[in-house]
Amino acid sequence: IVNDAAVFASDGSSLLAETASGKVRMEYRKLILATGARERFLPFPGWTLPNVFGAAGLQALVKGGMSVRDKRVVVAGTGPLLLVVADYLVTKGARVVAICEQTSNRRLDRFALGLWRSPAKMAQGIAMRGRLRGVPYHKNSWIAAADGESVLREVRINRFDKTEDVECDMLAVGFHLVPNTELAELIGCRIVGGYVEVDSHQQTSVPNVYCAGEPTGIGGVDAALVEGEIAGFAATDRIDQATRPLRTRRRTTAFAGALDHAFELRGELKTLATSSTIVCRCEDVQYGKLAEYKDFRTAKLQTRCGMGSCQGRICGAAVEFLFGWKDRSVRPPIFPVKMENL
Repeated sequence: IVNDAAVFASDGSSLLAETASGKVRMEYRKLILATGARERFLPFPGWTLPNVFGAAGLQALVKGGMSVRDKRVVVAGTGPLLLVVADYLVTKGARVVAICEQTSNRRLDRFALGLWRSPAKMAQGIAMRGRLRGVPYHKNSWIAAADGESVLREVRINRFDKTEDVECDMLAVGFHLVPNTELAELIGCRIVGGYVEVDSHQQTSVPNVYCAGEPTGIGGVDAALVEGEIAGFAATDRIDQATRPLRTRRRTTAFAGALDHAFELRGELKTLATSSTIVCRCEDVQYGKLAEYKDFRTAKLQTRCGMGSCQGRICGAAVEFLFGWKDRSVRPPIFPVKMENL
């Protein structure tokens, strides 16, 4: 077992990873990829201000010891994660002053009605909404801007074609999740619709390489667990055991599809960024500069958008949504590494 290792390259039969003590080469005959997902961020005026956090990022910081007691927090974006984060922050003493969900009432109601197929998730949702009783939950609403001279002071919320300014100390914002498919792409796995394509036993298009969890579809922990079980059995040639959980996997796959549909991003979010709004935080590239180009490759060459330390993990999903640009030119190293390890 190698802990705290960041895989940055592959030669087809082994993985190269960087650790605190140097580099490690891991050879394999069978490989299961479970690289998870990251938050999707969309640019809007003020999103780079101090005290504007990713929703899951703020939750992680609080779990690590950062205090939010008596802090006024707005949680915004889209997806079930908003309720999870708000619920957790309340338990840590935060004052969640608003939850802003960009999805429409109709889509949310349809999604909620479909949860009868997942009684455990329905029970979790009801319990969270009960604990958050008294916290304003705004559907059809989104953050238009964050304001403050040197630190966040208030946010502007769009609700039903009206705007409302809400004072707050922190903003936790995230627009669902983006699968981490970079390593799979580097190995040569086929990507369809933004996800790693797998068969019924989680086998990718590359022989002896399997994939489980969010890279195959954003379905939550239940989907990841059952897919990991199937992949583990299949990779160890226990096909009979790999076949048994397929019915459960069909349910979790259906739930993932329902999530994607219910929390699809609305077109109005494409109009939030102004010409001076930073899109690529690593290289300080503004929206107006990117709008001069017709594809991601040209924009990269001229502005370095996506070429900073995050390697496009933040701005890549943003420009795909804003401009329809897709960048599939994954090259090693997929994470920044020391020259001595290269």
